[in-house]
Amino acid sequence: MTLPYAPRFAYYDGKMQSGSSTSSFQTIDPATAEPVANIHSSTHGAIDAAIASAQKAFPAWSATPPIERARILQRAAALLRARNDELARIETRDTGKPFTETSTVDVVTGADVLEYMANLVGGGGMNGETAQLRPDAWVYTTKNSLGVCAGIGAWNYPIQIALWKSAPCLAAGNCMVYKPSEFTPLHSTALAEIYAEAGVPAGVFNVVQGGGDVGAYLTKHPGIAKVSFTGQVSTGQKVAGSAAGEMKYVTMELGGKSACIILPDADIEQAVDGAMMANFFSTGQVCTNGTRVFVPESIQAEFEKRLLEKMQHIRAGDVLDPATNFGPLVSKPHHEKVISYIKHGIENDKAKLLCGGPEKPQWLSSHPNKAYANGYWVQPTVFTNCTDSMKIVQEEIFGPVMSILPYTTVSSAVSRANATNMGLAAGVFTSNLNLAHQVVAKLEAGITWVNTWGESPAEMSVGGWKMSGVGVENGKNGLEAWVRTKSTLVEMGGAVPTVFAKL
Repeated sequence: MTLPYAPRFAYYDGKMQSGSSTSSFQTIDPATAEPVANIHSSTHGAIDAAIASAQKAFPAWSATPPIERARILQRAAALLRARNDELARIETRDTGKPFTETSTVDVVTGADVLEYMANLVGGGGMNGETAQLRPDAWVYTTKNSLGVCAGIGAWNYPIQIALWKSAPCLAAGNCMVYKPSEFTPLHSTALAEIYAEAGVPAGVFNVVQGGGDVGAYLTKHPGIAKVSFTGQVSTGQKVAGSAAGEMKYVTMELGGKSACIILPDADIEQAVDGAMMANFFSTGQVCTNGTRVFVPESIQAEFEKRLLEKMQHIRAGDVLDPATNFGPLVSKPHHEKVISYIKHGIENDKAKLLCGGPEKPQWLSSHPNKAYANGYWVQPTVFTNCTDSMKIVQEEIFGPVMSILPYTTVSSAVSRANATNMGLAAGVFTSNLNLAHQVVAKLEAGITWVNTWGESPAEMSVGGWKMSGVGVENGKNGLEAWVRTKSTLVEMGGAVPTVFAKL
């Protein structure tokens, strides 16, 4: 079978390594369930070789002046923007997300982070601090590269997440061995080739392919100084535990069950738009999704009426059609998982189904591309009159499933919003900005929004509280996660402490 895309292998020493595997698997187009490319799993030997390639490149790359590293990474950002649509089509084929989304969000925001980190190090972001202790003594600090780092990506924003990890890593003078999700691997070698074309030396950015076993071997490898992982909480716990046992640095960007709180004075139009963005963008496959929508009982009927009206503007269909804004779920296993949650909400939780459901969308039967009937499509679904104890309210579904939770007082909504072991994101919709700040201050989440949802610009540090993560990505603090500090005390007078001097 001739597939649309060439096979993907490990990438190290500045080139694709076609002899680096003994087994392969296929990546699947979620819209049609048809195979897209063969992916060759990396052997332990190939992972060792990729790490060795990075170790070889590290001394020169880390010693390269930050301004020179910045220039190279800025060229890579320019190449990403120049090839935006080409890369976006690859992402659409691999993830199922509509081209209207991948062409305006995925590549664009990844390139923004790369440019931001390049400018940050080029503008003195790697400088340390100085402090004078007394007239003849002072302290200075330096920020030092860590070494060879592992980046383990997720399937929902493949190239964006790869850039969120590799941009600060490379800017800080480290080298990376990156493993994409086995469900969405096509972007990985394309990114490696762009880095190489921009002037990133061979061995600085490397790629290995495969599933959890490849990630586990990479995480435990003694040649790895840091592990940056994005994914679900249960897997993140294992990765973090394994890395911590080896005293490696870690950044964990994990899942959430985020609360979107509509306050009584909120503008209904804005609140409904925000709730829809927080649940149905990217077919609900966003870790920061605001799936628990707290709505005052006093405006619940009005909110739901307007929500149902606006749900008509969700347009599934041909993922390359400019009119499409809703795609399939990413894979067959994930589709089965989301459908099982919807059924559980109906049959076990006894939640009131406002719209959607587990059945296949009706439009599939009339779609001209008959292969779409085999794709991993799901209806955007809303449950209402939900309670905090329901499984669909407690657990991360990672699909287009909204739960509306009525409340009577703002204090009860905040208390209920915090009643979870996850704390990734939260948001508030209100006309009273003073109240908004008061509520946000009480929400136990690392990422919060007021009268909007979901935007995470390069300048904004993102990271979860509680079980939702360790550390942050992006912003100035995102660069700090890729360096280690050395402190030096200088005694200018040449004197040493006199505690052992003669009496």
